[in-house]
Amino acid sequence: MDIGIKAMITKYALQNAVRYKGKANIGAVIGKVLAENPDLKDKAKEIGKETAKVIDEINKLGLEKQEKKLQELAPDMLVNKEVAKEKDLFAFLGIREGQKVVTAFPPEPSKYPHIGHAKAIIVNYELAKRYNGTFYLRFEDTNPELAEQEFYDIHIDNYQWLGINPDKTEYASDYMEEFYKYAEKIIKENHAYVCSCAHDKIKENRRNGVECEHRYQHPDKNIDLWRQMFKVKASKAGKYVLRLKGHMQSPNTALRDPVVFRIIDEAHPRKKSKYRVWPNYDFESAIMDGIECVTHRLRSKEFELRNELQRLIQTLAGFRETRIYEFARFNLEGVESSGRIIREKVHKKELIGWDDPSLTTLVALRRRGFLPEAIKEFVLSTGLTKTESVLTWDDLIVHNRRLLDSKCSRYFFVENPKEIKIDNAPEQEAELKLHPEFKERGSRIFKTKDRFYVAEKDFKEFREGKLIRLMDCLNFKKIKNKFVFDSKEYEKYKKHGDKIIHWLPVQSGLVKVEILMPDKNIKKGLAEPMVEDLQINDTVQFARFGFCRLDKKEKNKLMFWYTHD
Repeated sequence: MDIGIKAMITKYALQNAVRYKGKANIGAVIGKVLAENPDLKDKAKEIGKETAKVIDEINKLGLEKQEKKLQELAPDMLVNKEVAKEKDLFAFLGIREGQKVVTAFPPEPSKYPHIGHAKAIIVNYELAKRYNGTFYLRFEDTNPELAEQEFYDIHIDNYQWLGINPDKTEYASDYMEEFYKYAEKIIKENHAYVCSCAHDKIKENRRNGVECEHRYQHPDKNIDLWRQMFKVKASKAGKYVLRLKGHMQSPNTALRDPVVFRIIDEAHPRKKSKYRVWPNYDFESAIMDGIECVTHRLRSKEFELRNELQRLIQTLAGFRETRIYEFARFNLEGVESSGRIIREKVHKKELIGWDDPSLTTLVALRRRGFLPEAIKEFVLSTGLTKTESVLTWDDLIVHNRRLLDSKCSRYFFVENPKEIKIDNAPEQEAELKLHPEFKERGSRIFKTKDRFYVAEKDFKEFREGKLIRLMDCLNFKKIKNKFVFDSKEYEKYKKHGDKIIHWLPVQSGLVKVEILMPDKNIKKGLAEPMVEDLQINDTVQFARFGFCRLDKKEKNKLMFWYTHD
């Protein structure tokens, strides 16, 4: 191994160990090394072996010696403990101690929440808790064409899983009479008018900044037309809309006399057919912020153009303006997040559901075995900047892997097993720990003779005369198409070995296992008998394969979902 590469591995391993209480994580270190020098990706296997050796030595040093060595090799990478106090994510808001803070997160119950929703709800929730404030979970459910009971339920369930405990859960649809009251207020004060122009004409005039002929109707006439909207026949329901008097020449097109109420003759999941005149998103959101006395809202940048309009509505209604800050929207690279597109793909069977393993919906991440703590760490680590950034699965995985590494017991799963006979192998009882760092978790014992299962991929890579080790068992060589016992000592493998592999003894009681991968391919093989004791939702680490969550137990096999490596 090149001295420069080894030095790079060492400095990142030391940095990672110092950061995480003396225990470096191999995946995180390899990721840092390859990120600094992408040309090394072709040598990933070799890098992995060297990283494992370096980490093994560094983790034995203890935190004090690790810090000292990092100070010698790369002092710029050693975080000063005084400076390392947790950065205040909300410092830019200038909130004083004792100042009233009320925040809200307002999902529309029209799709399953994804990791973008997780960031928005977590930062608003954390802001309220930081200042002993109040946090509302508010369903913006004033579009009966999109709202469904299934979506209310899944949002509540997913946010509970994330550890979000709202001070109050509210439904905008419970405030319809309030919306009507404020609508009449702004109509009477000549800030809104009823328009009966065709939809296409409204759209064209707004695009061109042309004022509508109905804009200068007397407020009394607008009140009469407004009240007719509640009674007009269904055949003429689309004829009338209530529009706010904004600024038709504004560069912000959201301010060009937007529609704030429309007629929708569709049953609502909570209100059934009680209402037919519904506020649009901007009116409903602005008024609800006012009613709830929301002081601060943190939301993604896609809503930035709506900010000026919603503040105008609050002012006209007589509310104090909510302070809103937008941050860069994010999703993971190559992952679909559009609810409309996901809904279509689920309908066409292109996805197995909203929990398809390729998605970042919270149900998908949960089913794969991602931890809520990891999701929280990840979204907070992205900060509240307005600068767009491209994030990858690896950015999320590094947080989850660090948490899973200590939680998960180790087991053997052999994919596409190939049986081999190792001549002269002694009978023995091989003891393997359930976790290398936690002896108290216990171990399992395999009684072995001379027949073993190995993964087909490993089998194809055996080379003549090379020393191979069956993990925690024995060393052997391939000699003239036979497999011959060499020794049991790990020290000999360390000096002369080529590869260390997992395995299973050929015996009864082995368990058939299938693992659903993110690309929806299914890996099949055998696992050791102890996996039968696992419970649904348990996540384990299959040695040299990856972390997997037990999804289903069938009569003759266990079904897992692959989490990540």
